[in-house]
Amino acid sequence: MRRLIVTADDFGAAVEVNEAVEVAHREGILTAASLMVSGPAADDAAARARRNPRLRVGLHLVLVEGRPVLPPDSVSRLVDASGSFRRGMAAMGASFAASSEVRGQLAAEIGAQFEAFRATGLALDHCNAHKHFHLHPLIGSLIASIGRSYGLRAARVPLEPAALLRKIEPGTPRMPSLALAPWALLLRRRFRAAGLFTCDRLFGLQWSGGMTRDRLRGLIAHLPTGVSEIYLHPATGPYPGCAPGYRYREELEALTSPKVAAACRERALQLGGFADFADPRAEAPSLHRAA
Repeated sequence: MRRLIVTADDFGAAVEVNEAVEVAHREGILTAASLMVSGPAADDAAARARRNPRLRVGLHLVLVEGRPVLPPDSVSRLVDASGSFRRGMAAMGASFAASSEVRGQLAAEIGAQFEAFRATGLALDHCNAHKHFHLHPLIGSLIASIGRSYGLRAARVPLEPAALLRKIEPGTPRMPSLALAPWALLLRRRFRAAGLFTCDRLFGLQWSGGMTRDRLRGLIAHLPTGVSEIYLHPATGPYPGCAPGYRYREELEALTSPKVAAACRERALQLGGFADFADPRAEAPSLHRAA
């Protein structure tokens, strides 16, 4: 059986993102969203999620390019003078190994973000990290250990099969996926050892910000059996802090395309969230099928 989770990241980053998530869920194939609990529009996102109870919502852990949930003074080793997280992921990753104080602040902030998610009253469907920072072994381990006390059952592993991408666009380079694969495989092993559900594969790394209708249809047409996740960044338009060059509106149009919905029906896909597929013995409900 082919099972598919279609996720929108950066839920809560802006009203433009939240509007797109709601439209893509109500009128398209979007089944899940990952919430930035410290995002400028996080309260609006949570309110929209509550009025769309079939939308599965998880935690989009932010430890770079954003602001902490805790007061900046409490995580002084993680933030810059403005109170935002430091931008250099490599330098931050090195500091985790060098300082027990930094590791303590990191654990405290991760716990605070899980706590902020719990305060929304939403069911925790999954967890992932902005910029896939959970590929860092310490962050991945902390998600598994801290998440357990918040009922975490599933997490994203950014393991993307380049060979399938090349069936859709033969010129797609192999290297980005290959470079991440060793770290992603280690992360999957760690998560599964901790009892967390992970998908068999993920799509969205190579075409981040450029998941057009044709690419989305192509992925759906070539999906193997098992559980796959496709993640996107839909928005109704540009917003403060958005990524240059991202085709936000096109990604929303892809999610709501009648041709994409038809492709889902043709492939007899079962759509849902992580929670719906976490128990391999269970037949997931008809949570959200393309109309």
